[in-house]
Amino acid sequence: MAALSKRTKRRDISVFGLSFLDVMFCGFGSVILLVMIVNADTLTRRTQVHQDLRGEVSRLETEVAAGERYLAELRNTLDEIERERVVTEGRSREVLDHIRRVQPEIATLTKETQSQREHVNRLKSDVNKLDQDQQKLAAEREREKAQGAKVRRFIGEGDRQYLTGLKMGGKRVLILVDASASMLEETIVNIIRLRNLSDALKRDAPKWRRAVRTVEWLLAQLPENGQYQLFAFNTKARPVIAGTDGKWLDTRDKGMLDEAVARLRAVAPDGGTSLYHAFEVTRSLTPRPDNIFLISDGLPTQGKSKPARSRVSGEQRRKLFRRAIDRLPANVPVNTILFPIEGDPFAASEFWKLALSTSGSFLAPSRDWP
Repeated sequence: MAALSKRTKRRDISVFGLSFLDVMFCGFGSVILLVMIVNADTLTRRTQVHQDLRGEVSRLETEVAAGERYLAELRNTLDEIERERVVTEGRSREVLDHIRRVQPEIATLTKETQSQREHVNRLKSDVNKLDQDQQKLAAEREREKAQGAKVRRFIGEGDRQYLTGLKMGGKRVLILVDASASMLEETIVNIIRLRNLSDALKRDAPKWRRAVRTVEWLLAQLPENGQYQLFAFNTKARPVIAGTDGKWLDTRDKGMLDEAVARLRAVAPDGGTSLYHAFEVTRSLTPRPDNIFLISDGLPTQGKSKPARSRVSGEQRRKLFRRAIDRLPANVPVNTILFPIEGDPFAASEFWKLALSTSGSFLAPSRDWP
């Protein structure tokens, strides 16, 4: 009985211990399973977040690269703006210096306003006188045409007539007219004053109108069966009738003669003087001229190109003149009609030497000629 009781007690203790362990292991397994499920979901979300962050980083890196390129462009633009600013400051200083230089001239022009008004009135009077002179010139042309040959004749290379010291006529006559700003007046002060006026007032300047009348007189003396060409020059030379470069015009074409005079009247004197380009014209005409008439007021102020300095001395003008003579063809008379200008003392002697060396003529007419 005692042994039976002991076995019974041991069995009761074993049954209760097994059930407790089963419950504990099952609960622990459930916890582990739950942890594994939760951890897998967390890893998935973490991977997605990391992918999103990597995309954001790539976008930011692209924006940074674009910003760096834009920054480089802005720096280049800033450098260019800085260079332009430096250049602009330099030009501004030049403009200010120029303004300071011309202020005395502006003050002088302001003081001369009243004299300019009086000059305009005189020009109007001169216009009326010019109309009368034109009528007289037309009558003189008719008389000259009826007279036939002039005072004296010279049979040489072409048919030349001698009148007032000029060798007139010729089969092919080239007339070169100085149309620079100095042809407006005889004094430097008046030239500076007139060159800033309108083209209409420049064309009405007395000295320029004398030059135009001189050309009219020369054209009236041309032979009936000859040829001619008329060029105006300042820093460049151009035919008065456009489109006739390198061509000779027929003196029998009266309409063309009238057009040449009209076109010359429409020229407004301006710029400097280059005899180099004027004499270069002789090389473009074929056949070459056999008589050249030059209407000018002094030695040139530039040669083939514009001089580096704005002021040209008298000796430099003589050198420019002698270089220009080299462009003339050989054995062609050059006849100069000089309207002297203030401050050019060497002009008369140099043109006189040119007349002697080319068997031409030199004339410095009075103010009422022709």
